[in-house]
Amino acid sequence: MGSGGRKPLGQSLVEQGHLSADGLARALEEQRRTGQALREVLLRLELVQEQAILDYYEEQLGIPRMDLTTYVLEPEIVRLVPERIERQYKLVPLFKIGNTLTIAMSDPLDLVALDEVKSATGLEVEVVVSPEPHIREAVDRHRPLGGGLELLVREQGQKLGVGGDTVVRAEEDGPVIRFVNAVVHQAVREGASDLHFEPDEQNLRIRYRVDGLLREASIQSKSIHASVVSRVKIMAQLDIAERRLPQDGRARMEISGKEYDLRVSTFPTIHGENVVLRVLDKSSALLGTADLGLAPGPMGELARMVERPNGIVLVTGPTGSGKTTTLYSCIVGINTVERNIVTLEDPVEYHLPSIRQTQVDPDVGLTFARGLRALLRQDPDVIMVGEIRDGETAEIAVRSALTGHLVLSTLHTNDAAGALPRLLDMKIEPFLLSSAMLGVLAQRLVRRVCEKCKKPSEPPAEALRELGAQAVKGDFVVGQGCMVCGQTGYRGRLGIFELLTVTDEIRDLIVSRASTEDIARAARRAGMATMRDDAMRKAAQGITTLSEVIRVTRKNIHTQDTDQAVFPVRK
Repeated sequence: MGSGGRKPLGQSLVEQGHLSADGLARALEEQRRTGQALREVLLRLELVQEQAILDYYEEQLGIPRMDLTTYVLEPEIVRLVPERIERQYKLVPLFKIGNTLTIAMSDPLDLVALDEVKSATGLEVEVVVSPEPHIREAVDRHRPLGGGLELLVREQGQKLGVGGDTVVRAEEDGPVIRFVNAVVHQAVREGASDLHFEPDEQNLRIRYRVDGLLREASIQSKSIHASVVSRVKIMAQLDIAERRLPQDGRARMEISGKEYDLRVSTFPTIHGENVVLRVLDKSSALLGTADLGLAPGPMGELARMVERPNGIVLVTGPTGSGKTTTLYSCIVGINTVERNIVTLEDPVEYHLPSIRQTQVDPDVGLTFARGLRALLRQDPDVIMVGEIRDGETAEIAVRSALTGHLVLSTLHTNDAAGALPRLLDMKIEPFLLSSAMLGVLAQRLVRRVCEKCKKPSEPPAEALRELGAQAVKGDFVVGQGCMVCGQTGYRGRLGIFELLTVTDEIRDLIVSRASTEDIARAARRAGMATMRDDAMRKAAQGITTLSEVIRVTRKNIHTQDTDQAVFPVRK
């Protein structure tokens, strides 16, 4: 496996300047004491970076290096080697040609590991080398959480119900419960907002949505699909025998001492039921407005709006842009014993203390419009309406605001200015709307650069061209990718905002049914910074990246005023 005149690992590392002679002596003494391989000792004592050892394998032994972060593994190849061997010897199978299996190892000199693989598979073995964390991540993706469901089931000698009309008694199936719990636990640990169980022809694919983007977590055999779906349905109190119609439900789990709500949705596909779990962390919504990421100016203006005794404040943006979190944050900020705050939501995502919350239920006739009418008889000071979806709800909301109530709600529009023409399209009288509106906050979420692997970076010229910014100053960074952020370079999200305050000029524009563009221009003249302005400032402060700014704000059309923008950063 090596070349004739190769130098020993320790000697080579000393000659290359990666290790001191004293460090080598210390490592050899530790090796004699523990019997561990020299490589293990050097890494455990942090005497050498793993990169230097990989260079040694490649240059001295001629063993090729493989980048597993970009390599697509085949589930059936990974399963050729028992999981115990993969984890114990830190290896993963890559591909099979004829009678030869190629595996990636962190220690290609481990002859015991090679013998184990040969005897388990009956195949010849070729070796490439990869960093240990990348191998561990690859094994976790295809064998999540220390054991696939089939392995657990085999251990207990139980037989899985597969597809067809079999109804699996999942409440009695211990391995299924452990598997589903483990998958949800892993999703929470990775900060996922949604968890997808997706069947295709031969596999069950598990994906997590982390920081707004889907990533593959695991690929399992299709044979476990029916059991997993049944278990999730039992958790959410759904009908496990109904597989032809979509179903919705809720479950609750305690993970690491914190309580999480899971919104469960099933949907029939040609390969079986697709299941999506939305993970709601009850504590994460209770942010103050200061924690949202609003700049001090807009934050103070928003706080003044929600302190007003009457009027409408809207939060706009696409699905999943954090609108509900913002509304809850506003409510938490004004929740005093003197105010009666009531909400009408679909669904109630987080339970807030001392606030009356109601969930709409169209099946029994409790729509937003009907619920809002009834709420007005409950002597409210502040009303939060989850979403204005139709003209009837919009009209009642406007009239409520004009009769002495503060109304907070959401609307699906691309930007702040677009909310006003949208309400006029719902047949609201312009003079009523102009009197009722206080302001509109539009928002998106951008990913934060990972704190563990960020490094300074010059803004790419093509990014500046696309953003139309000729002179940009600031502390720009990029994330290199590490184990903490799953090699993405990002960890967590924060909001970017534009706050349109309804001035006298904008009231006149509403009455004259002006276009979105005219309202946006008037708002910018009055000092409104656009979402792209806000995102650019956050990039210049080293919180996010320019590529993320482009990705999130590309569809935001009102950005003309950033053409010659300069974004200085306060030191």
